[in-house]
Parts: sequence; structure tokens; C-alpha cells
Amino acid sequence: MLKHSQPPAETVGDIVFRQIRQDIVSGHLPPGSKIKLEQAKEHYQISISSLREILSRLAMENLVVAEGQRGFEVSPVSRKELEELADLRIVLETHAIGLAFTEGDLEWEGRIVAAHHKLNAAERKLLTGDVSRTIDWVRYDWEFHQAIVSACNSVTLMATLSSVFDRFLRYHLLARTFRGPAVVDDHKLLFEAALKKDAVGAKAIVHKHIKSGVDHVLQSGFIP
Repeated sequence: MLKHSQPPAETVGDIVFRQIRQDIVSGHLPPGSKIKLEQAKEHYQISISSLREILSRLAMENLVVAEGQRGFEVSPVSRKELEELADLRIVLETHAIGLAFTEGDLEWEGRIVAAHHKLNAAERKLLTGDVSRTIDWVRYDWEFHQAIVSACNSVTLMATLSSVFDRFLRYHLLARTFRGPAVVDDHKLLFEAALKKDAVGAKAIVHKHIKSGVDHVLQSGFIP
């Protein structure tokens, strides 16, 4: 009888890496704030050496800036980076759409239907003013976009898109407002295009969706 290999167990370092990354993306650790190693060591319950390694990994994603002997700080935000992230996300996501729509099967369609159902439920709550669902929306938004491109069959492309998506998302969470009906409509149109495997239409929707997101963030006024 064949034994199925189990995925490697998460280490403490993996868990803390994810926690710090989430704290940066969510804005809990604000842009430009110093990450004091002793305080962070106590808060995240991890050794200084492991903490340095984690922060160095985050620096590779441009979520943290290493300041030589002075330590680390959360990467600042800028209009230039926001626009660069938007352009990069468009390139990656539209390329992944082309690949996924060619290879997508019935299981792929099922993932999209399930992801859109959860996202739409969270968005309906947000439209009523229930901001307690914002965290749900953040998770379901990525799960929906991820489902759309999940049949692209490229681990590297998915990992790169995930990193860029989170860095782009950080700006939206810092803006602290939901875009409203327009974003819900975009997701509905993207959902319909995916089920029709209309790659041209889906790419156009994603392009507009991301550019509108940039406009929304800039209008919030938090970027100098």
C-alpha cells in the first residue's frame, strides 16, 4: 500500500513570518515604523536571530527595509510604488488568466464559483456598512482572484502574484475605505467572463479593476 507523503509541518519561524507579514499588510505595523528587535522578540515569542532572518526575508519582498546596524523598519508607501505594483499585478494576473483559461476544467470552475460566493457574501455585508467583515473580504478577495488563475500550472507565477497582490492590498487597507458597488460589479463581471473562458474580456476587466483601485487609494489622501 502506497503511503502519501505529508506536507512538512510549519515551524515557529514560518508562523511568525506569516504573523509579521500580515501585521505589515494590514497596517497594524504602519509604514515607516521602527521594528525594535527586543520588543518584537517578546511580542512574537521568537529569538533575535530567528527574528532577524524573518525580517531579512520580508526585506526581499520590499515589505521591510534593513537599516544596516540600526535594525529594520516597515517599508514606506509612495505613489510611485503603488503605480508600479499595479502595473506589475496587471502583467502577472492577465498572463496567468491566459494560461488558466486554456487549461481550466470543471474542478477549476467549481473553485471559482465557491470563491465568488464567499466574496459576494462578504461584499454584501460591507455595502450595508458592516466594516467587521473587512478581514473576511480581504481573504475572500484574494481567494477569488487566486481561483481565477489557479489553472495556470505555474507555481512560480502564483507565488510572485501572491506577493505583489499583498503589497498592493496593503495600500487599500491603509486607505481604510471600501470601494463600494463598483468593485462588486467588477468581480461579478470577472466571474461571468471566467465561466465563459472569455480571456480577452477578463483581462480588460482586471486592468480596469486594478487601475480603479489605484485611483481609490490616491483619492483617500494618505499618500503624501
